[in-house]
Amino acid sequence: MTELHLWLRHEARTTERRTPVVPDDARRLVENGVELTVEESPQRIFPIEEYQAAGCRVAPAGSWVTAPPDAVVLGLKELPDEPVELTHRHIFFGHAYKGQPGAAGLLRRFAAGGGALFDLEYLVDDTGRRLAAFGFWAGYLGAALAVLQHRGRLRAPLVPTTKDELDETLKPADTDADFTGLVVGALGRSGRGARVAFATAGADPTCWDLAETRDLDRAALLRHDVMVNAVLATSPVPPFLREQDLDTPDRRLRTLCDVTCDVGSPLNVLPVYDETTTWDEPVRRLRAQPPLDLIAIDNLPSLLPLESSADFSAALLPHLLDFGVAGAWARCLDRFRQASREHGPDEGEPHAH
Repeated sequence: MTELHLWLRHEARTTERRTPVVPDDARRLVENGVELTVEESPQRIFPIEEYQAAGCRVAPAGSWVTAPPDAVVLGLKELPDEPVELTHRHIFFGHAYKGQPGAAGLLRRFAAGGGALFDLEYLVDDTGRRLAAFGFWAGYLGAALAVLQHRGRLRAPLVPTTKDELDETLKPADTDADFTGLVVGALGRSGRGARVAFATAGADPTCWDLAETRDLDRAALLRHDVMVNAVLATSPVPPFLREQDLDTPDRRLRTLCDVTCDVGSPLNVLPVYDETTTWDEPVRRLRAQPPLDLIAIDNLPSLLPLESSADFSAALLPHLLDFGVAGAWARCLDRFRQASREHGPDEGEPHAH
């Protein structure tokens, strides 16, 4: 591989405790000739001293804006609003290609600065399967929070924990009533995680995937007590739930968790809410009678930051070691250029790079 300088940035979101590269994998990068600069971060699950011990350079939080031009800035979630011009190559989940709120502005910033986005959502193999994802832990936590809410045991604000501690709270108590669960998108990474959490909670959920959603039975959906949506649509499909469905007289559904959180996108399969929920206020009541509670938190895996970071880092590491202009990274760059062309200069959007 050519000489690579990775710059691991501090996450601007205060509830983001994950990292795309854990210290053990940082050591492997350094040993393979990668220059790795790590920003200090008070909330990252791993202390900066562990990165120093792995041979990384340390920089102040937010200093990526003045990083050397050839540095590749690595993160997970959204960038801060400044600078307006993005001059570097960035690797993170950009959520900018499906018309999401803020997408056009982000692409404008890259156009203004001449930088490029390697969106981790589009780091895929030649069949389109993601090569590094947090899906399992997103599904696991989504189902876990939904079960706890349904049983009246979810406490706010949410705080990060470990899987062992969470599993203890999930175990059914003698006083817990039985309930029916539904996982939509059950065969994917997130769906698998949701199924594991339901099993830990002593429940055997109904599992739907492509065959069941191709001709969706909304009446059957509404006969479940708890639903977890783990479907990330990549092309338009009829919504799984509509506003009028929530007012169906015999609706049994009481707790809905949207793991995907594709709110604002034209591909959203649950257009029954317009704003995500938060760690401070994880639940929003969509209907009062009969009650229907929504959980829609868009960084669920950060509630299990150690486990989710370790899994993601292990999957991403070989691709960072092979960073370049071919293969999966080329597909990432092509998708960025396509999005830039689609938004076109007539609307003040970026040209292709």
